[in-house]
Formats: sequence, structure tokens, C-alpha cells
Amino acid sequence: MAHNMADNRFYATGKRKTAVARVWITPGTGKVTVNSLSAEDYFGGTFKTYKIAKPFKVTENAEGYDVIATLKGGGKSAQVDALTHGISRALLHVNPDNRLPLKKSGLLTRDPRMKERKKYGQKGARAKFQFSKR
Repeated sequence: MAHNMADNRFYATGKRKTAVARVWITPGTGKVTVNSLSAEDYFGGTFKTYKIAKPFKVTENAEGYDVIATLKGGGKSAQVDALTHGISRALLHVNPDNRLPLKKSGLLTRDPRMKERKKYGQKGARAKFQFSKR
């Protein structure tokens, strides 16, 4: 599932909470396209752009690749993190030497924190209904 040498695209999946990012990177100029919008348009302004750029900074590939991604699920913040995760994993396929710097900055770790399920007879996962003695 890694990559096609023919069209020089590298594919990876990034996840965070319920957000899933399918990421393709191609050698280019550093353009980031998300759901066929620019990252700025999709996420709105300066929203976490540094997060998206981080995997490239760490591997010293800034402006070296174009990113095309499709994002589903989660909220904007989780989607940014999923995208970052996907880019990091795609950079591994580009060059296995990228593993150490990416691992050191914790960009390859899938954030395992999920929403705890709501329990029956309660208001939420841990919140209870108010109890009145009288």
C-alpha cells in the first residue's frame, strides 16, 4: 500500500480520534490541498499551519513536496493532527532515513486517546444523574 514509482506519488493514512486523513505526497513546491481546497481555505487562515509543516521541517524537506489529502470525520483540530500523521507516514515511504527524526518529534505516534463510551444509567461516561436523598 506504500507507493507507485511510476507516478512518483506516496500514499499514507493518518488518524486521530475519529478523523481519518488519506494523504498523497508528490515532489513539488509545498502546496497543500485538502478536500480540493487549499489548506488555508479549508482550515481557515493561520489555523495550525505550522503543524502541517512540521513533518517537512523535521525531515528538512520544506517546500519539497505537494500534499493532496482527503479528510473525513472528527473536527478541524483532530483533522489537522490526522493530516500531520498522514504526511509523516508518507515521508517514511519517500525515504526510510526519515524515520528517526520523525519518531523523535513524536510525529509517527497515532494518538490513542479516544472518547470514553457513555454508560447506561448515567448521564455520560463518568457524569452521573443528580442524586437526591429527599
